This record gives sequence, C-alpha cells and structure tokens, in this order.
Amino acid sequence: MKKVESLDTQIMKKLKLQSRSYKALLIDFKSWLDVLGYSKGIVKYSPIFLQEFFYWLEQNGHTNITTITRKNITDYYQYLKQRPNENYGGALSNPSLNGHISSLKRFNEYLKKHNAKSLSIHLRFERTDRLNETDIVTQYEIKELFKATDYTSPLERFRLRDKAILVVLYSCGLRRNEAVHLNLNDVLFDKERILIRKTKNKRERFVPINSYNLRILEDYIYDGRPEFYKANKNEALFVNSQGGRLGGMSFKLRLRQIIKATNDSDITEKRITPHKLRHSIATHLLEQGVAIEAVSQFLGHTSLESTQIYTHLIKENIQ
Repeated sequence: MKKVESLDTQIMKKLKLQSRSYKALLIDFKSWLDVLGYSKGIVKYSPIFLQEFFYWLEQNGHTNITTITRKNITDYYQYLKQRPNENYGGALSNPSLNGHISSLKRFNEYLKKHNAKSLSIHLRFERTDRLNETDIVTQYEIKELFKATDYTSPLERFRLRDKAILVVLYSCGLRRNEAVHLNLNDVLFDKERILIRKTKNKRERFVPINSYNLRILEDYIYDGRPEFYKANKNEALFVNSQGGRLGGMSFKLRLRQIIKATNDSDITEKRITPHKLRHSIATHLLEQGVAIEAVSQFLGHTSLESTQIYTHLIKENIQ
C-alpha cells in the first residue's frame, strides 16, 4: 500500500531548491534549532518556512544570502499575504504569517551566531488577539462533532479515541501540546480532575471534568486503548497505531477526520482547529455565567488579560 505523504513533505518536494548554498544553510539551520533545544514543532516547521523563502528568492534571481536586501524581505512578505492557503484555500491566516516571520527572525539569529551577514527584517507580527465568530464553534456544532465520532473509522478503537480527543480539546479546554503529553495516571477518576503537567507556563494545574466526559475517557481507556499495538507498554493516554505517543499533528489530522465525518459544509468551512475548540469552551463557559477568574484558571492563563479576549467577543455579539 502506498504511504500517504504529509502536507509538509509535499510542500518541501514542490519547493525544490537549486542553490547548494541554500540547501546547506537549510540543513545546518535545522540542526542548530535542534541542538539549542527548540520544540519539535519549531525544529520541524521553521525550516519548511525558510525553504519557501529561499525558493521565492531563487525565483526572483537571488541565489546567495549576501544579496538580500530589506526590500526583498518586504516584497516576500507581501507575496505571502497574497498566496493561497495550501490547506483550506483563501489567504494565509495571521498565525501562519506570524509563523513565517518567527522563522525568518530565528534564521537571522542563526546568521548572527555564525558571524554571517544578517538580514534586515522589519516585519511586525500580525494581531491574533482579536476573535471573531468564525473562531468559535457553536454548541450545536460541538454536538455534531461528537456525533460524527461514530463514523470516523470502521474500527471501534479509533472511534473511541476520537471522542476522547474531543473531550480533552473541547470539554477540558486543553492546548494541543498539553493533550499530547497526558498520561494514563493523569486522569483522576475519583476526584473528577485531570492533571496537566506539560503546560505552556510550566505550572501544573488541575482541570475539572464531569461524569459524562469521564465515561467517554473510561470507554476509551478500558475498551479502545488496549486494542492499540503495544499500548500496555506506554504510559501515554493517547497512543498511535505503532504503540507510541500520539503526536500533535495526529491530533490535528484526527480532528479533520471528525469534521469530514459530519458531512456538514458549514462546519467544514469554519476551519476548526484544536485551539478553536479551546476558544469555544472558554466562550461557552462565560456565556453561561461562569466567572472570568474561574475560566482563566481553567484555561491555565497567567493573567486575566489573556481571558479578556473572550469577553470582548461576547459583548460584540450582544451588541
């Protein structure tokens, strides 16, 4: 059976570089990120973003890093703002644009550390702190997603895992990386809590979970998870088909499969991501009258300012 290539692999093959200098820089940049201990996501995707930059430079007659000017970088960014989104169509989102900017800035740091000519980067990050209605999944749509997990796979173990994934991403409001690093013993059935160890701000927290959602996790843990290959040799809550810990990209891909199973064009067009599910539970809790301090603690925010973005959206909807 032919193995399906991931989207990032397809993009890298599509943007094939000719310059030996750029190829060497790309390899060394990735190694540098890895040695410095950057996250797996940054080590994987920053070189992909940089490869697109190098490819654009080649297409515009620049085959050596020393010839790049400030205007070249500005022109490249304008190109990014206009090019279509490979995943969903339309333009690149602000977080995607910011990912490209961050990668260029990291590459600039790499050049400085290697005593090479640095780039003149004067790009401002796009605002991502303003939410709109398309960032929020309605409660009706959430129910449709849960229903769809009955049809995401012919194998019960995948269906049970998909439903459990929705529980931690939406019902518990976890960040994708937090969900990835959950272990079996982090689910405290007797206390109706989940312990989140791998947090963004390095502070452990407990997230409440009701009996209904606990039963979904219980079904997965006792009926679905043991059916995965070598699952009993891994402490991870979510395991993959090879018996290892389910990775962040797999969470995203399984969510896409759930969305597809709804057979609902409105839900598909909403471009639901794991983080949009987190936005959604926060908004739904505030709409139901839960105190903002409690929601902030639930999400693991270090300050109320981070939670205020949801109250702004609610006010706009009321108006």
